[in-house]
Order: sequence, then C-alpha cells, then structure tokens
Amino acid sequence: MQRPPPEDFSLKETKPHLGGGKISGDKLTTTYDLVEQMQYLYVRVAKARDLPPKDVTGSCDPYVEVKLGNYKGTTRHFEKKLNPEWNQVFAFSKDRLQASVLEVIVKDKDFVKDDFMGRVIFDLSEVPKRVPPDSPLAPQWYRLEDRKGDKVKGEIMLAVWMGTQADEAFSEAWHSDAATVSGSDALANIRSKVYLSPKLWYLRVNVIEAQDLNPTDRGRYPEFYVKAILGNQMLRTRISQSRTINPMWNEDLMFVAAEPFEEPLILSVEDRVAPDKDEVLGRCGIPLQYVDRRWDHKPVNTRWFNLDKHVMVEGDQKKKDIKFSSRIHMRICLEGGYHVLDESTHYSSDLQPTAKQLWKPSIGVLELGILNAQGLFPMKTKDGRGTTDAYCVAKYGQKWVRTRTIIDSFMPKWNEQYTWEVFDPCTVITIGVFDNCHLHGGDKSGPGRDTRIGKVRIRLSTLEMDRVYTHSYPLLVLHSNGVKKMGEIHLAVRFTCSSLLNMMHMYSQPLLPKMHYIYPLTVSQLDSLRHQATQIVSMRLSRAEPPLRKEVVEYMLDVGSHMWSMRRSKANFFRIMGVLNGLIAVGRWFDQICNWKNPITTVLIHILLIILVVYPELILPTVFLYLFLIGVWYYRWRPRMPPFMDTRLSHADSANPDELDEEFDTFPTSRHPDIVRRRYDRLRSVAGRIQTVVGDLATQGERLQSLLSWRDPRATALFVIFCLVAAIVLYVTPFQVMALLAGFYLLRHPRFRHKLPSVPLNFFRRLPARTDCML
Repeated sequence: MQRPPPEDFSLKETKPHLGGGKISGDKLTTTYDLVEQMQYLYVRVAKARDLPPKDVTGSCDPYVEVKLGNYKGTTRHFEKKLNPEWNQVFAFSKDRLQASVLEVIVKDKDFVKDDFMGRVIFDLSEVPKRVPPDSPLAPQWYRLEDRKGDKVKGEIMLAVWMGTQADEAFSEAWHSDAATVSGSDALANIRSKVYLSPKLWYLRVNVIEAQDLNPTDRGRYPEFYVKAILGNQMLRTRISQSRTINPMWNEDLMFVAAEPFEEPLILSVEDRVAPDKDEVLGRCGIPLQYVDRRWDHKPVNTRWFNLDKHVMVEGDQKKKDIKFSSRIHMRICLEGGYHVLDESTHYSSDLQPTAKQLWKPSIGVLELGILNAQGLFPMKTKDGRGTTDAYCVAKYGQKWVRTRTIIDSFMPKWNEQYTWEVFDPCTVITIGVFDNCHLHGGDKSGPGRDTRIGKVRIRLSTLEMDRVYTHSYPLLVLHSNGVKKMGEIHLAVRFTCSSLLNMMHMYSQPLLPKMHYIYPLTVSQLDSLRHQATQIVSMRLSRAEPPLRKEVVEYMLDVGSHMWSMRRSKANFFRIMGVLNGLIAVGRWFDQICNWKNPITTVLIHILLIILVVYPELILPTVFLYLFLIGVWYYRWRPRMPPFMDTRLSHADSANPDELDEEFDTFPTSRHPDIVRRRYDRLRSVAGRIQTVVGDLATQGERLQSLLSWRDPRATALFVIFCLVAAIVLYVTPFQVMALLAGFYLLRHPRFRHKLPSVPLNFFRRLPARTDCML
C-alpha cells in the first residue's frame, strides 16, 4: 500500500500585486499598499421624497431594492412615510458583475405582493471612479421612471461610483457576496470591526488590622480573617495570629479591575466558628472610582473603614449616623506602574504600564495586510454540502481587528489593511482564522461557537525594517487525532521604524515596567491574575456589537497553554537539548584535541595556549573578536523569512493518539478511570526519571558542601591539607607557570593517559551525601 504524501507545513514566499501594482524594491509608495486592490460598485441610497401614496390613507410603506443581475439588496422599509431616509450603502464586487445595467427600484411593502413604485437605471460604463483620499461623491436627486421609461411622481437621492476596499463606505456596506445572509444581527456579525481591550488595573488591597470586632461566642479564641470580593474574584487573608478582638494581618490581596469600574470591592471580616461554619462580623463596600491611584512604589495613605452587618458602599456610610461600629484599617490603591498580563510573557504583544503617563513614545508602525486564504477545509454542513464562512482576527497591543466574513468560500479574499503603533520591538502579533457560526439565527440554529481554523504568530524583532514580507503561512490546528493543516493564509507585513536610535535603546531597557522588579509579584499571583485578566477581556469584548466571542479571545490569548501536556514536555526537553548541543559539540571537539585526533590542530592549540598565558591581556579581546567574526560570517545565512508554527519543534507530528487525547482532556478529567489510571502510571514513570536526575544533582551539590563540613573527617582533613599546600605552591609559583602546566597536562598525549578516572574525580565521588539519610 502506497503511503500518502506528507503534508506541506512550510512557509512560502509569494509575489502578489500589492497596491494595484508590483513591488518596487522593498518599499511601496501608494496608500493602502499592503493588499491587492479589489474593485467594487458602490450604491448609496440616501433618501426619497414625494413618493406617490398607495392606499386610502394617503401613505405608503417604501423600501428600495438594488438589483444587479442575480444580486439583490434591499433597504429596511418604513411604515406610512412618503419621505423616507435610508442612508444605506451597497457594494457589488467587480469580479462578480453579472450585468451591464444597475437597477434601483422603489417598492411599497405589502403583505401579499410588493407594489412597484418606480426605478432608476444606470449604465455601468458611465459610472464614475473614485479613489481616496478624494472626497465622498455627493448623492443626487433622480426622478423615478416606470417600466416603460416614462417619468412618474417621486424622486430618490443616490450616489453610484466605482471604488476599492479603501473606500470609507466599505466597512459598513452591504456586500453582494453576503447576499444569502438575512437579518440585521447576522449582517452585523459579518462586518469588519476594530475593538479595544478594556483598560486593566491591578488592585492592591493591603489589609492591616481591625478594631472592636464583636464575635458572638466570647468563650473561645476567635479565628478572624478577611474575605474580599471583586466581581467573580474572591480572595481571603490567612487567619490572624493575634487571637483578640483587634486582629492584625498586614497581608496583600491582588485583583484585576477594568475600566469603567462597574462593581465595588466588597470586604467582610469573618470568624471561623467551626470547620464548615463562618460568622460574618461586618462588611463594607468600596467603589473603585474613589480609590487612590499610584504610578510608582511610594505608599499611599491608609484609611479606616466602618463595618456593618449589611453591605454598605462607602458613600452611604457618610450619610448614615454611626455611633459605634467595628472598623478595618487598609491601604487600597490601583497600581498604574504594572503591566496587567493577559498574554503569556513569551509572546506578549503589549508591555506598557497601565498608566498612560508612564508610556514611552512609539518607535515605529506595524502594518498588516490580510490578503486571502487558500485550501480551507469545510467546517460545517449546509444544505447537504460542506461550507466555510471564514474571517480573521488580529491582535496587537490593546487593539483587536476583525475582518469581514466571506460567505461560503474555501478561498476567501479579504484584502484588508490595518496599522498599529509599536512601543517595543520584542513583541508578537497574533493572527487567527475562524469559521463564523452565527449567520443563520445565531445560537438557536447554529452550534453557538466559532470554530478555530488556525493561528499565526509573528515576532516583530525578527523583521527587517521597511521591508515588505509577503508569505503564505500554514494554518495548523492540533486535534485529538493529530496535527492537521486547515489551509494557508496569505499575509503582507511591514515594520517601519521612526527612530533607529530609540529602537536600539529599547534593547537596554527592562522588558516589563519597573514596578515588576521593585515589588515583584509571585509566580502563583501572576498565574491567577492572568487568568482573571483573560476572563475580563473576553467578557468585555463579547459584550461589544458585533461581539468578539469568548472562544475567539481565549484562543488568541492562548488560555490553555499552562495545562499539562506530554507532547509539550517532550518538545521543551528537546529544546533544552538543542541549546546544550553547542556545549556538547565544544566538549567533543576539546576531547579530540586532548586525544590528538588531529595532531596539527592540537599543536596549534598548544601555541595559542602559550601566547594567551604569556600575554593574558589578549584573552578577552581574542574571545570578543572571535564572536564578532562568527557573527559576520553567519550574516550571509541570516534568516530571510519570519518564524512560523513548526510542527517538528512542537512534536505535533510525532505525538501518539493517547498523548493528544490526554492534552485535550477537560480539567478535571472526564475520561474512564482505567484510562486515567494508565496515564497516571505513565506520569509516575516520567516523574520518577525526573526525580532521579534531581536527586543526582542534589547529591553532587551536597558532596561539594561536605568538603569542609567534617562529615567525613578523613576526606575533609585531606582537602584542608591540600588547600594549604596549594596556597603555598601558588604563592611561590608564578601564575603563568601554573597555567601552562595545567594546560599541558590537559592536552597531554594519549600515551601519557590511562582509562581509569582521575584522582580528583575519585576523591569527589567518595565524598558523603545525604542520600543515606532519606527514607
């Protein structure tokens, strides 16, 4: 049986006609120049006047039908209005024009049959062309005609022109390739949009102490703690060690908050009266808009807050006459000096602090042209056949962009261009392709989740400045049955630098804002806060119109990347081995030198050793000159293509089905107990090998510590005497002599070597470790 050919997962360079012409060198000169021009016929239906009444009430229910061949677009209809205003735009792709005449027909909405009121006909050969930045074409009044061409009562205001996707009417227009989509909600779901992530803050709540708490049971030692709730986030302090009615904690609780602040911070002081029973002693609510904001490490003022049995917002406390109440002492602030991480730091697209006052000037502009996709797989079934309604989402910084949805096409053409300001070159832009499942009744008739087709990441620091990169990227998705190529996406990318000096200066700056280093957050805090940040971002963007859905946001932010995966563990292990391969190769080369495999090279190394020992001031210049020459030599073979998803590096092409099924398992697991038991045994086996390696490393470290610990009195005595002799010998012997002797000893001929381990290694292996003290 013949094997099928392997799938092509490689990156391909392309030569598209960008900006309506060919690329001139590496730079383009026209506007909207990173996409191929697409010609459209635009029809703007503004309004109508003096329409003839069609019923006894002297009114009508007018709407407009724009007809071009088999394509028909209709406006909304107005009830009983003779002078309606629509202000709607229709766009017909020039590639799909099926007629030479455009008809704009005014009709009266009727339950039985819509009545013809009049029309206007345009010859497409007479339609003017418009190219931005020309001003918009002014609409004109046209007298309606009947089917015979005679003038009738009524006029309609229209503007008809030929333009491109650069036209400002493009994004809001009704498109002929979406003629099968009906309903205002479905039409809104296919249009291109730009979204902004909410402004995220870290909220630091420093719980210091409480006073005059009133527990119900005074005959026992109280166990007080503070619980804080912000939206869906809940944190609590440890139980106070001071078992009095004035407990102290001095503990920080960290939350993620998003502007505009919609929910107050709710704090409650509780007493654990039993293992499963907590008594609330008092609560208070604090609106975040009144909380202090800080940009640096200077502490903000502390405040006392009154506690009540019922939740009271801080403003209500001032209105209420409180004679006596328990109080809590806290320091609360919104941290503007941190960057709220909603992405992994390995491929983050934004590293700016929350406070705009701390932002540095931009260093350049990133331009992205989303051209087209090819060879997409059918993602769903409609009318008995496979279909795909694809759209793209790109995320960089706080700006998300979404292209329009191309209906029922396995080779969609978007040709949309977007730009972002760049503040740091060591950032990554992410582009994802999805199948729109909300076009025919939304959640009621569709699956309710937009299906992922693939994702591409491009690191800006790997791009040359002012060069246009046009490549076709493979769209890869990992399924439980293996990696699958879902198609290819064609992108054009250009990174333009406004100041080369400022960009070079960025490489000397910390990656994150300085507050991350002055008051660093723990790894567990960062993981928890990142999870909360992604939840807030996905919730806010899903409330936009049209929504950017939760599954799309989570896939773009790579939410599940921290979960256990045998495949990822293997990939990371071989990445480490790849890094160590250089050191291993140097070790093998040095071993060949020591064993005189190539006598000429060994003699040259002896000469180099003598020169460096006699002239030690040449050591560092020689090292850096050697590195410089290596870098210049490798410049000829520098990468000319941006990085892309590598299936071999990810071990996606070699993972077995059980490992992939484990990776896609839910948390907690939903698999059969026998499968879970087998995977647990496998994990124990892998962990056992890791445990052995860690134990060996600990043993070597403990042997080093035992040199002077007198755990083995004879070994320590020998080492101490050796140190004394070595100190005397090194004091009376010049350093160059000792260095030469050591070098010649290492490079000695194999005739003077023997295969037994050396004396120092024998001595080190006999030193005691604490392994014999372990159970």
